Amino acid sequence: MTKNTHDSDVAFIRALAELLNENDLTELQVKRDYAEDDSLNVRVSRKPPQQVVAAAPVQAAPPAMTSPAPAPLAAPDTAAPIADPSSDPGAVSSPMVGTVYTSPEPGAAPFITVGKQVSEGDTLLIVEAMKTMNHIPAPRAGTVKRILVEDGAAVEFGAPLVILE
Repeated sequence: MTKNTHDSDVAFIRALAELLNENDLTELQVKRDYAEDDSLNVRVSRKPPQQVVAAAPVQAAPPAMTSPAPAPLAAPDTAAPIADPSSDPGAVSSPMVGTVYTSPEPGAAPFITVGKQVSEGDTLLIVEAMKTMNHIPAPRAGTVKRILVEDGAAVEFGAPLVILE
């Protein structure tokens, strides 16, 4: 490997580290193929900050004299939000790691709002990755049920962004 290639690889790795920090990510992995026998495989990771939790004093509960009656089973609520939005059949996920923008420019109206009808191909959001603005199109026509990200938030690959009905 020449010194010039080495210098560009170092700059590339530094750019990945900056992207990692700017978007509050814990890991990035990239493979670059230069030639048949020459490639660069880079994995940049960091430990997430550890949260310190102070233990609260625990008081022992007095022994119960009678056992409580079992709670009645509630009927499933079909309108309740799904615990894992990525398992929702209407979930639109991020095709890349980056920063989400809900409008075309700062101060402009957002692309979508909850309840808005969208057609297939309409722009739902923008995900910026490595200074490139990538429009995220609606995979099908429908109504915006939920918006799962905030403007300017960092997203991972495959993270649910929007739920369409």
